[in-house]
Formats: sequence, structure tokens, C-alpha cells
Amino acid sequence: MSNRMTGMRVLVTNADVYMGPEIVKLFTAEGAEVIASTEDLSEPGTAARIVGESGAVDALIANLAERELQWDLVHEIRDEDWGAFFDDIVHPLMELTRAVLPRMIERKSGKIVAITSAAPLRGIAKASAYCAARGAQNAFVRAAGLEVARHNVQINAIAQNYIENPTYYSEDMLADEKLMERMLKAIPARRLGKGSETAELALFLSTDACNFMVGQVIPFAGGWATTTG
Repeated sequence: MSNRMTGMRVLVTNADVYMGPEIVKLFTAEGAEVIASTEDLSEPGTAARIVGESGAVDALIANLAERELQWDLVHEIRDEDWGAFFDDIVHPLMELTRAVLPRMIERKSGKIVAITSAAPLRGIAKASAYCAARGAQNAFVRAAGLEVARHNVQINAIAQNYIENPTYYSEDMLADEKLMERMLKAIPARRLGKGSETAELALFLSTDACNFMVGQVIPFAGGWATTTG
């Protein structure tokens, strides 16, 4: 490792799920002081409290995942399931960003990286609620990133799909040869991405090596997000 984050303080949310473990591992190895929060952010006020308790941070990694995905036909979506997606991944992104920005704007330096999804870039059948929530995250990043760019604060998103992680890809799924064969056919790269690859991209977006990228939603899905069928 090259100590690319020495001296940096980084807050990683949902550090125990989705891309949290890989990001915490890499950032710590690269010298960052990592505040690894595992608290449930779905309750209003929790995000602001966590940011307040963390103090000044150089980077926020808004790693937000729906812990139990619902696969429903659009006409069968229940109000409570629709609302749960927004409570778990959309509202916390806004609340975290709102809470962390004042200090970043004051010192004219800061990074916010949202780990979102490529799902709304193409759409996935039986996942319209999930796509809607992830799409809201991506839209928020685009607009918020433009707003704070003049303060030398960069907000960007990694819109990923088909990346190995313990939240969406269980050991049973990965061991199912027929399922994996069907899945890999949908990915131009013909493989699943590794969590370490997402972590590397998140690290780049979190350092001064990336000061001119603003409000970008970066497809990271082995080509899946750029194909048409």
C-alpha cells in the first residue's frame, strides 16, 4: 500500500454491509482514520447525529443499501415496501449530505461519495421501487454536486451493479452454477466485479487526485449499464 489517505478522516456509513467492509479495509490500509458506522439510518435524525458525533471529516462515504430487497410486479408494490426503500437509502443520503456539508464548505474542501446502483440507468423488471429509489439518489448527487462545486467540495456516485458483496450476493447465489451462468451472460465483461474494485474507485474519488469531477454518476457494472439489451 502507498498511504494514499494518510492524515484523512473518513466516515463510512453502513460499514458492515454492501460495500462497507471492502471500503473500510482499503481506506484503513491506506492510512485513513476511518469512522465505521453500522447504525440504522432509516430513523429521522440518526444521520445528523452520527455526523455530529464524528466531528470534521475529509470524506463521507454514503454507503447505503436496502438490506432486504423486494422483487414485486409494479401493480403489486405495497406502500410500506415503496416507502422502505426511500427511508433506507434516499432520505439518509440527503440527511448525511446536509449534515456534513457546512464544515466542508467552511474550509473549502471535502468529498462525498455515494455508493448507489446502475439499476435505474437501464431498469430491472420486478424492481421498479428499487430502481426509483436508486434513481432518486443518482439525481440528488447530480444536482447537489453542481451546487457545492464552487466551494471545492466534490459529490459523486458510484452506480454499480454485478459487484460481489455480502448484501446482494449470498454464498448460495455464488455457488449456484446455473444462476451464475445466466447472470454472467448479461455482463459484457463476463464476470462479477470485486468489492475491492469499488473500494479503489471510492478511494480515488475521495482524495485530491480527484478534484475536477463534479456531480458524476459513474456506471460501474462491467458494461451492463451501457448495453441496450
